[in-house]
Amino acid sequence: MGIGRNSIVCHPVLVILSFITLHPCIARLIIIRDPATVISSGGVFKLGFFSPSKSSNRYVGIWYNKIPEETVVWVANRENPVSDSSGVVMIGDDGNLAVVDGRKRVMWTSNVTEIYYNTTVELLDSRNLVLQKDNSSGRYLWESFKYPSHALFLPTMMIGVNPKLGEKTQLTSWKSNSDPSIGDFSLELDPVSIPQVIIWNGSKSNWRSGPWNNQIFIGISDMYSTYLNGFTVSRDVDQKGSVYVTVDFANKSLVQGYFLNSTGTMIEKWWDDEKKEWIQSWLGPRTECDIYAPCGPFGICDTLSSPICLCFKGFEPKSVREWSTGNWSGGCVKRTQFQCEGNNTNGENQKEDGFMKLEKAKVPDFPNYMNTANVEEREQECLKNCSCVAYSYTNGIGCMIWNVNLLDMQKFSMGGVDLYIRVAHKEIDKKRDPRLLIIITVVIGVVGISIFGCLLWRRITKMRGKKMKYKGGLYFKRDKETSPDFSDSNMLGESPELPVFTIEKLAIATNNFTFDNKLGEGGFGSVYKGKFSDGQEIAVKRLSKSSGQGSVEFKNEVVVISKLQHRNLVRLIGCCIEGEEKMLIYEYMSNKSLDAFLFDPTKRALLDWRKRFQIIEGICRGTLYLHRDSRLRVIHRDLKASNILLDEELNPKISDFGMARIFGGNELQANTIRVVGTYGYMSPEYAMEGIFSEKSDVFSLGVLLLEIVSGKRNTSFYQPEQSLSLLGHAWKLWNEDYVQALIDPGLLEPCFQEEILRCIHVGLLCVQEFAKDRPIVSIILSMLTSEIAHLPTPKQPAFTERQIYSDSEPSEKSHRGCSINNVSITAIQGR
Repeated sequence: MGIGRNSIVCHPVLVILSFITLHPCIARLIIIRDPATVISSGGVFKLGFFSPSKSSNRYVGIWYNKIPEETVVWVANRENPVSDSSGVVMIGDDGNLAVVDGRKRVMWTSNVTEIYYNTTVELLDSRNLVLQKDNSSGRYLWESFKYPSHALFLPTMMIGVNPKLGEKTQLTSWKSNSDPSIGDFSLELDPVSIPQVIIWNGSKSNWRSGPWNNQIFIGISDMYSTYLNGFTVSRDVDQKGSVYVTVDFANKSLVQGYFLNSTGTMIEKWWDDEKKEWIQSWLGPRTECDIYAPCGPFGICDTLSSPICLCFKGFEPKSVREWSTGNWSGGCVKRTQFQCEGNNTNGENQKEDGFMKLEKAKVPDFPNYMNTANVEEREQECLKNCSCVAYSYTNGIGCMIWNVNLLDMQKFSMGGVDLYIRVAHKEIDKKRDPRLLIIITVVIGVVGISIFGCLLWRRITKMRGKKMKYKGGLYFKRDKETSPDFSDSNMLGESPELPVFTIEKLAIATNNFTFDNKLGEGGFGSVYKGKFSDGQEIAVKRLSKSSGQGSVEFKNEVVVISKLQHRNLVRLIGCCIEGEEKMLIYEYMSNKSLDAFLFDPTKRALLDWRKRFQIIEGICRGTLYLHRDSRLRVIHRDLKASNILLDEELNPKISDFGMARIFGGNELQANTIRVVGTYGYMSPEYAMEGIFSEKSDVFSLGVLLLEIVSGKRNTSFYQPEQSLSLLGHAWKLWNEDYVQALIDPGLLEPCFQEEILRCIHVGLLCVQEFAKDRPIVSIILSMLTSEIAHLPTPKQPAFTERQIYSDSEPSEKSHRGCSINNVSITAIQGR
């Protein structure tokens, strides 16, 4: 029941305060007199007057009733506040809902043009304020959902447009936290061609979601079809050409929604009733690349690149001078005209244009739909049109083409789609004769080795002339007779690109390897922080003379890592070999290793789920590079949390390649009688039979994944009642259909729960007992990013039960060279 104009009803939804006469013979019904409030029937929302922080103005708004922090979700008189506490909310003589101040001025009205004399108003538990003709009609004359302010909530609330009628429903930001009047930013659904959400800064685009593919907005890299809180785009819901976007929350018990703030950022938040605070779970724009078109036409933005703006192959900066100063707004231009554009007589330019692929892309703005599914047809249709500059295909949309400058392109680290950009034939990589490549490679190799041999001989001769001796931790000149023997330098083999440093230079850099510069210590020696004279920070891994890592492991690490380059692998800067001294010099990682964060009760809080997923993905990409994408095929054999280093932004880098093994092109697995690695991360076939392959690294990866999700270390996890390892505990919870109990309590954000559960599922697939059952790393990545939607059921992991040893009790297989996690060089805390 609502409140009628011609009758007084005692109703729990709205409380009638009084009648007043504002004009002779015309009475108006007062709904609220400031500071009174009314509450929805279920007690969820409250309607009343409020004043924003640092403001004395009074506004009529709706906010949560049961949340102690006043969070306003709708404002009526945004542009006309009441200056004092004399305001009232009433039903006027024309049946409209109105806000009136003490001087009888109408500050806001629902402005329904048809006049009704028996209207009622009701605040629903959906926080929709509705005006209707009577309680039984079911038709709203006016509703606040049709006139939102800055918040988007339930499926019944729509943001959309009707081009035929010229109607638009949009969110508009506040001017500031203390001023709810309409600000500079607005959010709306752009229905042109393919729907997408756009945040405007005045008349300029500030951020866009990318096109809708019937499941997700493909321009949001971390949005998946499995999102718990999914959007839906509906067409022609009123049979008048309307297009609307709504949001639906899977967990109906949570208070959550999207808010457009005064700086133009769309924030997803949910209320944590235990902490009594709003928790931010997503925002956009989030990075500099998310802002609309920071790199101009044909420019590609990549947050992992420096600088962040790049020109695609075949394009160059429009203004090199502006580009070099960090002003990328001019964008890029193509170096060579398309075949159809000019009167070129050059034979190369007469050849047909082609396309080059940009993977994991946020597609440009202004796409057009092309009705074709065949790959060849897409290319040919685009080539027929000289203005066509790119095309892309994605499920749910089909083929998109672009006939305008490519604006707002972005390179994602995950998500996105493949974008094919048109380039002149001249810019396309030519196929070269493989025999010529072999000849060139051999010649370059021979020349390089010869030059390196000469340089190394000169360096050895020079170093032999230096008179050095070691005394009391300091280095002094010494007689020629006792100079160090550099004959070990040949152990570098074929690593001519790796610099060799003198021990003197490293002693200066590390302040003579003092304890204050020591980062950590393990079974293979110590790691020290150092700084060269040019300011470059380094980490020096100094092998102890009694180390189990001898010349073989040292040479192995030097050879392997010097030939590998990937953003998720630690970079080896150089090495030092003098007499019995063997040292490796790495880039310094300020945040030390993953275990220093993951298993520390304080630091663990810094790793929210987004950061942990970024770490998981980075480790997988680094491992995929080792297994399939590098010029060497490498099995790491000791993947664990202490061997994952973190840079300043907590990006992961795989380290410690002393135990790595290079595989030949056709080699699938190998066998060894010398098992190396760390118990708890070693696959059963490797620990027990010495057989290792890509799948043994996959097993270690699965253990790491479960550790990252749970925040518990596998090698120290113990349930005395059942003697379960972490793997056994996870398997037990899986069979009990209670696997969410494995999740680190600090990650219990409902919006990420499905993604976290997927990671546990993938982790269990990785640690299955038999190697043939485990997925390869490329499949693991597809599973994690939901490119593979349906995952197989995991089989029982290896080592689901364990025998617990004391720290001092040796393993029965200790003679095979296995390292214990806390005494291995791989446990060093920082580099």
